[in-house]
Amino acid sequence: MQLNKNRKAFTMIELVFVIVIMGILAKFGVEFVGQAYSSFINSKINNELQSNSATAVEFVATRLQHRIKASTIAREDNNSFTPLKDYTNTTANILEWVGYDVDGLRGDTNPYWSGIIDLNSTLTHSTQLTSPETNTANIDALIKILSDDTTSGIKDTAIYFINPDSLDTNWGWDGDTNKFLTQEGIDTNNLNAIHPIDSNGTSAFKPVNSAGVNNTFTNVFAYEFYQLAWSAYAVGIDDWDAATKTGTLTLWYDYQPWKGERYTDANTKSSIIMENVSSFRFIARESLVKIQVCVKSSLIKDEEYSICKEKTIF
Repeated sequence: MQLNKNRKAFTMIELVFVIVIMGILAKFGVEFVGQAYSSFINSKINNELQSNSATAVEFVATRLQHRIKASTIAREDNNSFTPLKDYTNTTANILEWVGYDVDGLRGDTNPYWSGIIDLNSTLTHSTQLTSPETNTANIDALIKILSDDTTSGIKDTAIYFINPDSLDTNWGWDGDTNKFLTQEGIDTNNLNAIHPIDSNGTSAFKPVNSAGVNNTFTNVFAYEFYQLAWSAYAVGIDDWDAATKTGTLTLWYDYQPWKGERYTDANTKSSIIMENVSSFRFIARESLVKIQVCVKSSLIKDEEYSICKEKTIF
């Protein structure tokens, strides 16, 4: 048998070189994979926070667009508030306002309430206001749908005609009593801008007091144009967790301050806007409101990392 003398093998230097290369790849390759995975996770969290904070801001901003501007207040607690005419602090916990019924004004094919009072009609007097082309039955049905409550309806509405966007600090809320100016129903105070009503026929409203008892429009200035409201709204952080420094951004709705109700009442409805919110702040200048929402990821527990979005609403 003849041996093959041309067969080659690895030299010691080549083996050492291969081992060194493998060691380098093992060391830096694992770090590279770890860094790539960490970058992927951070990118995913960042994109999620960007989306969540933007969604929360847009939700609140959309609601605020349909507010009665002069009714907007900042609440430090349930017993004190500051009108949002010129609010530059960031210590208030709750942003609260009365919204006009934009859904009813849009209707489906025609508005459910026209926004016009026929002051020349013989059907308009101290116990009734006639509003041509208004359908109070449709308003009643729509409120039941929006509030998800068959007990709510046209009886919970109120109308206002005295320039509600004048930013009069006395509008609606009474700083001395922390109640709405119509808490005891319609009175002779002509500054009262909003008036509880109920249906008095298909296209007519009748005045009621805060208890729903029939009232009159005596000594109240009624104007040709009006808007209709059926709910106040409040936004703030609920269920604060001191450990994670986050809470749930919440919307409270379907309560009527003109009937003496508050957002903290047991019957007031609430809806979650966004979870893991680290802060909700707002400031105002005249009729402009600037809001900011900061959202934190539940995946990051030991780092102070939040993404904030803000928006200015007229």
